[in-house]
Amino acid sequence: MVQSPTRPLGRRALTALAAAGVLSRCAAVPKIDGISAREIGLPGQKSQARPAEIADTDALEQQYDLQRALSASPIVFGNRVTLLPSGTDAFAAIFKAIAGARSSINLEYFILADVRSNGVHLSELLLDRLRAGVKVNVIYDAFGSSDTPDAFFEQLRQAGAKIVEFNPTDPFQTRVGWSPNDRDHRKITVVDGRIGFTGGVNLDLAYENPPSAGIPADGNTRSAYWRDTAVRIEGPAVAELQKLFFGTWREQNAPAADKADYFPPLPRVGVQTIRVIGSSPGNSRPLYYASLMTAMKSARRRVWACSGYFVPPHDEREALAKIARAGVDVRIVAPAFSDVQSAVFAARAAYGDLLEAGAHIYEMRDAVVHAKLAVVDDTWTAIGSSNLDRRSVVFNNEVDAVILGRDTATQVEGLLRRYMSVASKVDLRKWEDRSLSEREEEWKARVWQYWM
Repeated sequence: MVQSPTRPLGRRALTALAAAGVLSRCAAVPKIDGISAREIGLPGQKSQARPAEIADTDALEQQYDLQRALSASPIVFGNRVTLLPSGTDAFAAIFKAIAGARSSINLEYFILADVRSNGVHLSELLLDRLRAGVKVNVIYDAFGSSDTPDAFFEQLRQAGAKIVEFNPTDPFQTRVGWSPNDRDHRKITVVDGRIGFTGGVNLDLAYENPPSAGIPADGNTRSAYWRDTAVRIEGPAVAELQKLFFGTWREQNAPAADKADYFPPLPRVGVQTIRVIGSSPGNSRPLYYASLMTAMKSARRRVWACSGYFVPPHDEREALAKIARAGVDVRIVAPAFSDVQSAVFAARAAYGDLLEAGAHIYEMRDAVVHAKLAVVDDTWTAIGSSNLDRRSVVFNNEVDAVILGRDTATQVEGLLRRYMSVASKVDLRKWEDRSLSEREEEWKARVWQYWM
């Protein structure tokens, strides 16, 4: 356990700098034309033989063909996926995997702190594994982890861990070109090259708050309960998470990692089909954005999503409205309270188009919802770090697991149903009658929407 003064600039101060444009560089959301069923010859036309895991329904076969046409990131078969429906579940599973590490532990997180699970601190666990000869490599984002004491990282360095600060906010400390608005928003753990974790859950102290915390009367979200989700992955797809980790390691000109068996043979261990998608600033066609837009535009029955920060770019919002008008069941779970409350007001300003089109919006009021989830037609599921916002498309390093098939889709649909059951459904008439003060907050928030 570490107790030490924190860095002088906290997350809120850095957010203010970014919102003011001090840290920004102009960038546009790429235009995604999408890939239609007509372009691939679907439905009904079998473009080529599909693996047995995909031979389920026409909708699943269509999603497979659409996603395969995007290329750039492989579709990997033979995986086992375990949904971790809360921060507590994610911490317990990650800590268990780390405790059993024999060769290597790689961590890449936007927020990395000395969190606890079942009374054990992350620092204790990592130091124990370092003493056992396990190689530990860490990437943390300088912006997101600015509240973590330096002593936490220093004691790991002294014990032999290799640690990289992603895009330092101090230009004199950077190892690459200074682009402080480009952030590493990923959440990745890979243990022994065999077990991987990703999702929306940071290794953040806020997840230690119990469900009973709710939303405190003073509105302090750091003391609130946070709803979030992650996944545990076993099988060949773990190598894709590992590749993303070392891609960031190289891009940051980090020192060579200690030798270990980072890419062991990974036999098939399950029946789930996964595409691990990494996105980063400057991509002319960010793959997750393309995958999401393509999946949504091909939807036949359902598009359900949850976003911790719901400020979708124009194309995403337009696509959601269009498919809702076409009769697709569109439902969005968004926060009513957030650590960036201006994002909530910016989201509300744009509710009208979606509600008028027939989409359903649910605001979570008893917790801070931070999960990033999407399900299309019981066949396409995404769990990762990308929000439905501009930052995830333009500015951030992100990671998302796109899972094709019914099993995970059914589980995530059930989770979203539970979210909706405790959320408040937004009514179009009440939204239209909202107060002048609310509209003023929305207007002010939209001024800074570009950086959200």
